[in-house]
Amino acid sequence: MENKQGFFDKIYRKLVVSCQALPDEPLHSSYIMSKMAVAATQAGASGIRANSVEDIHEIKKVTDLPIIGIIKQDYDNSEVFITPTLKEIELLVNEGVDMIALDATSRVRPDGHTITEIYPEIRRKYPNQLFMADCSTLEEGIQAEKLGFDAVGTTLSGYTEYTKDVKLPNIDLIKEFVEHLSVPIIAEGGISSPEELKEVMSTGVHSAVVGSAITRPQEITKRFIKVIQE
Repeated sequence: MENKQGFFDKIYRKLVVSCQALPDEPLHSSYIMSKMAVAATQAGASGIRANSVEDIHEIKKVTDLPIIGIIKQDYDNSEVFITPTLKEIELLVNEGVDMIALDATSRVRPDGHTITEIYPEIRRKYPNQLFMADCSTLEEGIQAEKLGFDAVGTTLSGYTEYTKDVKLPNIDLIKEFVEHLSVPIIAEGGISSPEELKEVMSTGVHSAVVGSAITRPQEITKRFIKVIQE
C-alpha cells in the first residue's frame, strides 16, 4: 500500500483505468480483469480502479500500479451500492488496496445511516487508509471534504435519481469541484473519448478515471452500432 503522498504523486495529471465487469457481462472474470489491468499498465495508465476482492487480488499479481478499490453490492433497502457498508470496507482494507472509494452521496445507506453519520466511524476505525468520496453534486463534494475524505470524485453524477438528467461527462460539476474544494479531485463518469479526457484534464483535476470506453467492449460496440443506425 502506498503512503498518502506517494499515491497522489503517482496519479497526478495522469489516467486511472477502471477494470470492471459485472456478473451479467461476458468478461466477468478475475483472470480477464487482471489481463485488462496488464493492458492498461502497458499502455501507460498510472492507476487501476477495480471492483471486488477477487479481482483486486488477481490484479495485484500482475501490476504494481496503485489501486482504487471498491465492492459493488446491492442491498434491497438502499440505492447505495458502491462499497455501501462497513463489511465491504473491512474486506478491502484486509486485501490491502491503496485507496477505497465509496458512495458519499446524501442517500441513506443499507445500515440506515447517511455518509455524515457513518464516515466518522469509518475514519476512526481505519485512520491510515485513503478514502475517495464518490459524489454526484457539489454539495456532496463539499460535505465529503468536511468529513475528511482524502479525495473527491464526480463518479456518481448522472447515476443518482436527482442527477439522472445531466450530460456526461459533467464538465460543469468537475469545474465546480476544482474551484470550491482543496482536496484532490478525481474526475470520473462518462468520459468516452480522448477529446473528452483532454477537456476534463484542462479543468485542473488531479486525475481522471476512464472505464467503459476502454474496458467494456459491449458498451464500446453499442456506440459504434448507434452511429450506423442513426
